[in-house]
Amino acid sequence: MTGPIEEQPSLWQQSDLLSLVAQPKQVVALDPSPSNRDLKLRSAPINLLILDTETTGLEPVSAQCIEVGAVLFHVPSRSVLSQVSFLLPTAANPAEHVNGIAAEVTRLSQPWQAGLQHFLALLAGADAVLAHNAAFDAKWFGLGQLPPIDKPWICSMDDIEWPPERHLRPAPSVRDLALAYGVPVWAAHRALTDCIYLVQVLERCGDLEDLLAAAMEPKLLYRANLPYAERHKAKQAGFRWNEPVRGAWSRRLSERQAQALAFEVQRVEADSEAA
Repeated sequence: MTGPIEEQPSLWQQSDLLSLVAQPKQVVALDPSPSNRDLKLRSAPINLLILDTETTGLEPVSAQCIEVGAVLFHVPSRSVLSQVSFLLPTAANPAEHVNGIAAEVTRLSQPWQAGLQHFLALLAGADAVLAHNAAFDAKWFGLGQLPPIDKPWICSMDDIEWPPERHLRPAPSVRDLALAYGVPVWAAHRALTDCIYLVQVLERCGDLEDLLAAAMEPKLLYRANLPYAERHKAKQAGFRWNEPVRGAWSRRLSERQAQALAFEVQRVEADSEAA
């Protein structure tokens, strides 16, 4: 039998007002110059549009977007403000085995035009757009029924430096990212589902403003200067072989990220070298 249990103070227990009066008043000097964290908080987006797409293939020249999912997320309160998901009619979907969307389902009577208008309203209210593998999602906008997006893009796969204690590999999948933050994975390969996973990850980030501000730093394309025997260092740092620079390990980095690497990198002067 255990001993007596000490009573723990309740989180809701009010302090004795008289004891507060008896305490000497502490004067805090205010520093008029903004701290680095203050600057990061100011540069982080307030409203973030988290979006995902499902497509019939990998390239717009031979495929089309058939589904858009989006969530308008308020960063300071970690709150969902609104969300939308809609299908775009298509004649065929060769990627049905991946996304599970039958082409005939997209052609059923449904108010996709109203969904698109809702999406436009969410986009107008966002300071930035976040997607997992943003380079893929971004190339479908400005084509067909989808509007161009002129807001800053943040890639949760490449741009955000997830904390090392999460033990994530470079360029993690949405599934791995969700599991690292304790988010149950119950479905996959539908646009709104992946958006919800990302929302629940961001809700668990106490340092979200810092992560987003760092992710929005200007980035340039670099190639790794490493011998073949040390190519694993580039891979571990998130560099990709042959993409986008052919015959090299390359990655887009901010100046801060490039200086923090344990090996030398060379800036790729023009994107034409990546073609």
